[in-house]
Amino acid sequence: MFMLQAIMRKCIFIILVGGLVVTTAAYAAEQKAFWPQFHGPNRDNISTEKGLLKKWPEEGPELLWRSQGLGHGYSTVSIAAGMIYTAGNIEKETVVTALNMDGKVLWQVENGKSWTRDLPGTRGTPTIDGDRLYHESPLGEVVCLKAKTGKKIWGLNILDKFKSKNITWALSESLLVDGDNLICCPGGPQSCMVALNKNTGAVVWKADSTGERAGYATPIVVEYKGLRIIITLTLKGMIGVNADTGELLWHVKHVSYADENVFTPIFHNGQVFISTIKAGSVKWKINVKDGKASVEELWRSNQLDNHHGGGLLIDGYIYSSSCIYNGPKWICLDWETGEKKYVEKGIGKGSLTYADGMLYMLSENRAVGLVRPNPDRYELISSFEIPKGGKGNSWAHPVVCGGRFYIRHGDFLYAYNVR
Repeated sequence: MFMLQAIMRKCIFIILVGGLVVTTAAYAAEQKAFWPQFHGPNRDNISTEKGLLKKWPEEGPELLWRSQGLGHGYSTVSIAAGMIYTAGNIEKETVVTALNMDGKVLWQVENGKSWTRDLPGTRGTPTIDGDRLYHESPLGEVVCLKAKTGKKIWGLNILDKFKSKNITWALSESLLVDGDNLICCPGGPQSCMVALNKNTGAVVWKADSTGERAGYATPIVVEYKGLRIIITLTLKGMIGVNADTGELLWHVKHVSYADENVFTPIFHNGQVFISTIKAGSVKWKINVKDGKASVEELWRSNQLDNHHGGGLLIDGYIYSSSCIYNGPKWICLDWETGEKKYVEKGIGKGSLTYADGMLYMLSENRAVGLVRPNPDRYELISSFEIPKGGKGNSWAHPVVCGGRFYIRHGDFLYAYNVR
């Protein structure tokens, strides 16, 4: 009897220790979780995580927590140093929110008035750089806060400062930190893009105006043949700017339906791809010579016209959802040729991200899908719906980070366990 009790105590101890090890490992993963800006560390929307579920239970992965009180908006989340950040409309103010990894609100700070006109809510996602947070409101308020406390360091309105005007559905970019520079795109008569000193807000350089207002896209910075280039969309075109000097390297026309140039450009091997509603998809080759750059069109396709859900380049194929040409469906194109590989309804038009060999898709109507990248067919492995309650469409892009799958919908943020 004594021996049996001793064995039972030992088994219980092992179970408890095992549980402690798992809990500690999960906590460590949470603290190391790093998705500091829109579309992740490299702005390519690709997570490097491993060991994630390849199939979900019928009811979906485990819902760890749900947080409410973020305000209404389409901003997604950024994650760094054991904290989660997003933004939303709370009453008449744009509010930046910080949460801990359990979904508890740690602080909320106003960043100017809210966008209350057509499709009210925030758009841009906070950008974390070290111990600082940067955010741009739909009305052009750019603010620098202490990431831990929300204390304001500096702020300015880029539309006012650079004599520009807002666009139909308001500024939507997520700010880009490039070294000591903070990149934003006011558009208008003075400049298509500006670099501010990230520590003070002082102007470092201004790129020449294209005569257009800002687009809705978020810029990326790339390096090709020794030249660092910031690429984004204006209201009616695509631009490349020298990241070090602010020289406008190219401006090509690309006019979409209702001027909805939203797509974050995809860069690979000296080539850049975009897709916008009704204007379709285009891939250009970047030519660099003597510190200058230009682009030449490689192919164009009307099979994919993305609205605002973004796209991914995985193993030589582009995955994205279309809007008008093929209806609200998911499309796969060959990166090299632009050839259409498939057109499928799937879970419905929406946004996506990539982690551990799988596509995580979110429709604009709350449907979620786990899809295996396959150029031959839309291979849906698992699906479920997020809870009802959030107002408007589920347009915020999903995020996979630290073994969790984050979905923002209106006033709510959901965290699912996908490890």
